[in-house]
Formats: sequence, C-alpha cells, structure tokens
Amino acid sequence: MIAIEECVLILLAAGRSERFGDADKLQAPFLGKPLAFHVVTALEDVPFKARFAICSNTALDFASRGYTVLQNDDPGDGMAGSVKLGVRAAIELGCAGAVIVLADMPRVTASHIYRLAEAVDGAGENAVIASSNGVQTSPPALFGAGRLPALLELAGDEGARAMVRAGRHVIAPEAELLDIDRPEDLERLRALR
Repeated sequence: MIAIEECVLILLAAGRSERFGDADKLQAPFLGKPLAFHVVTALEDVPFKARFAICSNTALDFASRGYTVLQNDDPGDGMAGSVKLGVRAAIELGCAGAVIVLADMPRVTASHIYRLAEAVDGAGENAVIASSNGVQTSPPALFGAGRLPALLELAGDEGARAMVRAGRHVIAPEAELLDIDRPEDLERLRALR
C-alpha cells in the first residue's frame, strides 16, 4: 500500500475535445454542474499531498477548487504533453507517487482511488496500478515515484498505455470508468442516472 497523503493528483483537463464538437465538453452540464467538476467533487476529501490541474482551453476555475493550475500551451502534443507537465511538478514537489485522472471521467469515485493505493505492493516506488473494467485498462492510474521519470519520455496520445497495460489492474464497474469523448457518450451517461 502507498500512502495517499504522499501522492499527488494530476487531473488532465487540457484535451482538444475534437470529437465533442465546438463546445468545451468539460463545461457541459451534467446533474447541475460542469462535467469536469464531478471528479473534482468526488476527490475533494482525498488528502493528496498536492493537486495539479493541467488545462488549456477551458474557463473552469480549478484553482478555486484547490488545484494548482498548470497551463498546457500545446494541447496538440496529445495526452503525453499534459502528463509531462503534471509529472514534472510532482517530481519537483517530491512525492511517493502520482495518481493521474481524466477530467472527463465524471463517475470516478474516491473509494476507487483508495483501492488503487491499496493495490500497491511493498514500498511502491516502481508501482503502476491502473483501472480496468475487466477487459480494457484505463485511467485513473497510480504511478510510483520510481516510474515518474519514464513518464517524461512519453510522446503523443499513446501516453502511458504500454506501462498501464503491463501494470497491475484494479477492476471497477464499467459505468464508473466512462470517458466522455463525444456528445453521444454524454447522452449515454445521462441515461445511466
């Protein structure tokens, strides 16, 4: 197990949202608040060492929700560029690990994040613990401090997929791991209420 108090949260909120259309999907209304603030609210009581929100073209105020906002001026670099920004900040701060979460996954729960931390064997320095619906791996994922330098070598949208596939997986219900990429995904989510 790794102490969540010694981990940083990296919230990826800098995607270009091309498949969603012209609107900022992170601001899309869902159950009375912006889509991205659902994961923010779900994790607000988790005592992370620090919280970083990697943003580009959103007007959402993550700073008012306790995040240090890191601006990704080149979201065209794919998810890897955002991951690198957050990981550099985590390394500079010094931490036991980093939990990477997507802002467009509104049903992620705090209990799932704790389960990721509990799945770490030993000291956890080289841990890679990812989420899975039982078939596919996905974020959220936890990376031990020893794995953070490797994340700085990533490129494009492939991100950390190879590391995640090779890591340990914690199963969560498919509905909890919904990633909203297209308007149809949001409609599917609304139908699940």
